[in-house]
Amino acid sequence: MERTVWWLVVIPLAPLLAALLNFLFGKWWIRQRAHWLAVPAVALSFLVSLLAAAPVLGGHETLRQPLYTWIAAGDFHVPVELVVDELTAVMLLVVTGVSLLVHIYSIGYMQHDPAYYRFIAWLPLFVFSMVMLVLASNFLVLFVFWEAVGLCSYLLIGFWFRRRSAAEAAKKAFVVNRIGDFGFALGVMLIFTTLGTLDYEAVFRAIPELSSGTVTAIALLLFTGAVGKSAQLPLFVWLPDAMEGPTPVSALIHAATMVTAGIFMVARAHPIFLAAPTAMWVVATIGALTAFVAATIATTQFDIKRVIAYSTVSQLGYMAMALGVGAWIPAIFHLFTHAFFKALLFLGSGSVMHALHDELDMRRMGGLKRWMPLTYWTFVTGAAANAGIVPLAGFWSKDEILVGAWVGGAPLLALLGLVAAFFTSLYMFRAVFLTFHGEPRFDPHELHPHDPPATMAVPLVVLAVGALLAGFAGVPPENGWIHHALEPVFEAVEHHTVPLGITVGFAVISTIVALGGLWVAYAAYVSGSIAPARVAERLGWLYRLAANGWYFDVLYQRFIVRPLEAFAEWLWRTVDVGIIDGAVNGLARAVAALAQLWRRLQTGLVANYALVIALATVILVGVSLVMGSTLFR
Repeated sequence: MERTVWWLVVIPLAPLLAALLNFLFGKWWIRQRAHWLAVPAVALSFLVSLLAAAPVLGGHETLRQPLYTWIAAGDFHVPVELVVDELTAVMLLVVTGVSLLVHIYSIGYMQHDPAYYRFIAWLPLFVFSMVMLVLASNFLVLFVFWEAVGLCSYLLIGFWFRRRSAAEAAKKAFVVNRIGDFGFALGVMLIFTTLGTLDYEAVFRAIPELSSGTVTAIALLLFTGAVGKSAQLPLFVWLPDAMEGPTPVSALIHAATMVTAGIFMVARAHPIFLAAPTAMWVVATIGALTAFVAATIATTQFDIKRVIAYSTVSQLGYMAMALGVGAWIPAIFHLFTHAFFKALLFLGSGSVMHALHDELDMRRMGGLKRWMPLTYWTFVTGAAANAGIVPLAGFWSKDEILVGAWVGGAPLLALLGLVAAFFTSLYMFRAVFLTFHGEPRFDPHELHPHDPPATMAVPLVVLAVGALLAGFAGVPPENGWIHHALEPVFEAVEHHTVPLGITVGFAVISTIVALGGLWVAYAAYVSGSIAPARVAERLGWLYRLAANGWYFDVLYQRFIVRPLEAFAEWLWRTVDVGIIDGAVNGLARAVAALAQLWRRLQTGLVANYALVIALATVILVGVSLVMGSTLFR
């Protein structure tokens, strides 16, 4: 059942107004009080999202609000219309809910920054862009705000732009995402040229009329955009570097919201992917490889934020794998639970940095448990949820993905997911033990760690509760509240019947795997029965492979970046300087030389001028006589 309402526009409008006011008046009048506009605006957006989600998730209604017609050219119309169905409702709650907590956290974390007003302008601008992306009813509006969230990501990663590393990270994120977005744009263009429309419902109805090759091409091009935005292999390299931005940015954009836009887009376009089995196989394979590769890299990192960043890449890989094997609802379920525990982990790492004067190296931490009990217990909750420890949120959603891969005909991917789950538990509890356990590896007389103020502590506690309880939205497995809520969106999807034995078996196996990773981390970093340095030495090139990010950045620098820079320099010297500048400058030199020749006629002597006049007169008279005389005819 569909219903037209007038109030959906409040969801994106409130953060947009806050962003505009803070940007226009923040520097001169609002300054450090910018959150008094942004926090209530995002809170209002969250409350209206709850108001919209209630009838949609509870009564399976679809809410619409037409705003205006953006493009009207003959039979082609692109309306800007806000639509809330079950998938949109879940995303709205995630985006606005986590955004509200991050805005509150930022009051304590960022308020002393001189450019605080600018930070609190970009944050709600991102919320506006992400909300509009989710609410879009057609591919063109989706693409516009897909680019808008990329712009906001660039602005927030490079917030401290005077720091070279932050500026470089922002540019890297922007350029790498443009590669994926180019493919996404081609996919949208291909949809329009083949179907003549970009409206979701019209496109999905017309998909059966297209050839399998065309549908596969559209699906793969759309997924290219998701590879960039959701940091999948091989375009994941921008996300770890994006940790140069402030920690609240990492929690909001690079954990819970923007990076899940690609997952949301594939789920939204699921009728296209269902008609393209080859594309589904590609999505599942890339997702599984991403989950595994990123997990191995995270195990070798010492920067606490980079560990969590690679963890984000890995968990996004799980979501993509789920989409590829047809486990659509488990993918969105994991997106939902991941938002809680990953935002919690980032904000927890921010609390540690806040206490240690922006220290990131876990080798210079240790023993923080005694000084920061609230941060410790909330961080442990997030780490356990990420590791899939029963009964926390990550256990339920990740387990469904592994079961979905197994019954979906991809047992090898399920096994690869289990291996990645072991590394997930290992690197998460490695981070816990290195940061909070043991003796302090810093001078307690110089640094005085402490738990954060209330504005930072309250979001940590709320997210920890979410990491504890969000998983029960999917209990019992395959038949929980979230499954029934999302079922109408994926009603055309073939649902596999999962025997109880497989569900229980995977639950037991994944629990053993997660506990195994915990034990190895404890043995290496608490009891000392395993020597990490000796293990790294024995692993040799395998450890170096993981520690260097599987050399993706090195390969890109050597075979793409440097050749392109050399080619650009050649173009500059040969074409720009040699041809274009040469032609312009050559013409200028020719004119100057000719002017110098004419200049010699200007001697300044009256006698010379009189002689020239006389000679010219004689010549003119002679020519006239010759031309007018009959003598020469």
